[in-house]
Amino acid sequence: MRLLDRLSPDLRYLLAATLFIGAASGIFISTFNNYLSDVHALDASSRGLIELPRELPGFLIMAISAGLLILMRETRMATLAMVLSGVGALCLGVVADDKVLLVLFVIVWSLGDHIIFAVEGPIGLKLARSGAEGRRLGQLGGARNLGGIVATGGVYLLAKWLGGQYWLFYLIAAIACLLAAVCYFRIQTGRNSPPSRRIVLKKKYTIFYAISALFGVRKQIFLAFGGWVLVEIHGVPVETIALLYFIAQTLGIFMRPLLGDVIDWLGERVVLAADEVLLILICLTYAFGGDLLPRPINLYALYAAYVLDSILFALRIARTTYLKKIADDPSEITPTVSMGITIDHAVAMSLPILSGYVWEHFGYHWVFLIAAGIATAGFFVCLRIRVPRQTA
Repeated sequence: MRLLDRLSPDLRYLLAATLFIGAASGIFISTFNNYLSDVHALDASSRGLIELPRELPGFLIMAISAGLLILMRETRMATLAMVLSGVGALCLGVVADDKVLLVLFVIVWSLGDHIIFAVEGPIGLKLARSGAEGRRLGQLGGARNLGGIVATGGVYLLAKWLGGQYWLFYLIAAIACLLAAVCYFRIQTGRNSPPSRRIVLKKKYTIFYAISALFGVRKQIFLAFGGWVLVEIHGVPVETIALLYFIAQTLGIFMRPLLGDVIDWLGERVVLAADEVLLILICLTYAFGGDLLPRPINLYALYAAYVLDSILFALRIARTTYLKKIADDPSEITPTVSMGITIDHAVAMSLPILSGYVWEHFGYHWVFLIAAGIATAGFFVCLRIRVPRQTA
């Protein structure tokens, strides 16, 4: 408690908001594949197609953010985002009983989720001291993981006791989103800052755009097809997926702040290149671990890949710290992050459809072999990152 007392009120509100976001996201990520399979009986091809509407708001986020930045600062955008996500989550659990409503409320949830992606990093940077941006964003990531632990632990227990009560899971997620909205609304930092520029597209930021596209690849491997291998190929139930996510979130409480420090220490070039190498290993495990290893070791290997991939998701903050170090003006950060999200979702919208087709016609192994090849190319892109030397 004494540590919390030393924090500024805005930082306390931001940590609380991030914790509630982690809770809502944890519920969504740990249940969504099982929800689609159990409630809507989707196959792998349909699972890939559902990513198109889910990622559509991310593809449009540059235009959405440009419009919102005219009307409000980042913390108000975050408030609106969490209200949208809360409405989407509640309706998915209660009224989305056919494919049309499923798509509609997936879009509503996703719209809020992607607005948060655009503004959570810039808000965190405003509450970080120079040279310790990775640490601050890592601390926020730890708070997100703590929320995920509490929520997915609850999902695991409720699934054990009551079965797949998805309406209850998504009701809890909606409440967490609305609590996050209240916390963001109370933040005062940046109230008097000049408005961000609405659209930024510069040659200087080419590497940032490229690593944003690479993140779109790894995100789809984890969110769509990594979990789908466990659920569809190996019949892993919702409580086990929730337990795996719980383990990843627990480790992330300690690993995310540590990874933030590693980014400050080693730099974005080394960290992001190492991330691509680890992603190659994860893809190869998803592709061959289930077949080459005996049971139950093969499942343990797949579980380990799922947990490691979840933890390494934290390294997305390296994109934001890299951008902050090369940005010509702080007002360019939020619109450039939005541009990066649009680029990453151009990949994220097309890859699942292609991957679903490949899965159905050639086998799931080829989905991950293609992803491993893309990660190999990404390794060489990340080696081109250069950060100007910072002066004291």
